[in-house]
Amino acid sequence: MNILLLEDLPEIRQWLKALVTQVFPTAQLVESARVHDALQQITATRFDLALIDLGLPDGSGVEVVTALRETQPDAQSVVVTIHDDDDHLFPALQAGAFGYLLKEQARDLLAEQLQRITQGEPPLSPSIARRVIAYFASQARQQQEEAPLLPDVSLTERENEVLLRVAKGFTLPEIGQQLNLSRHTIADYVKQIYRKLNVSSRAEAALEAQRLGLFKRSPR
Repeated sequence: MNILLLEDLPEIRQWLKALVTQVFPTAQLVESARVHDALQQITATRFDLALIDLGLPDGSGVEVVTALRETQPDAQSVVVTIHDDDDHLFPALQAGAFGYLLKEQARDLLAEQLQRITQGEPPLSPSIARRVIAYFASQARQQQEEAPLLPDVSLTERENEVLLRVAKGFTLPEIGQQLNLSRHTIADYVKQIYRKLNVSSRAEAALEAQRLGLFKRSPR
């Protein structure tokens, strides 16, 4: 596993390096402190994962996120930053970032969120996940006001329960624990829900959950 680590501050870079080594002990790390250097590394090495700071001396880490999406679409870019505002968050996600983590979090929580990558789940700091869900919920309300009503999709009560929790940002193991079901059973439910709703991401599922009125419920 090859991992690109883009961070200009040496002490923060060492801290992140130790964190990554803890989560992915066999990974090969490539370190960069500048956007220019990182772009050169991308042309020379195939990466599985990139941890990318945004505010760098010669530009924005969003440039690297974009370059990875265009040249190495299988690589997963995760922003690791101090910025939690919309002006930084949404351009990074639109550029193709798979996850968005805040440096201020406790080390153990960051490690846990990075570990989710191996399960195919995007690592998002809790405050960032809430901001994303709120954004898409707002977009859904606006679409409801502007567009004609769409026919409701027929979901079972259990599928509605799973969809609501997916939309609220719970992980598959967390949903399984709440509903007393195995993670694999929840994964099967999610696959069926996505097929019925014709969606392919958690964000799209959140939009559908809002359209179906599920946010009026509260997970037990």
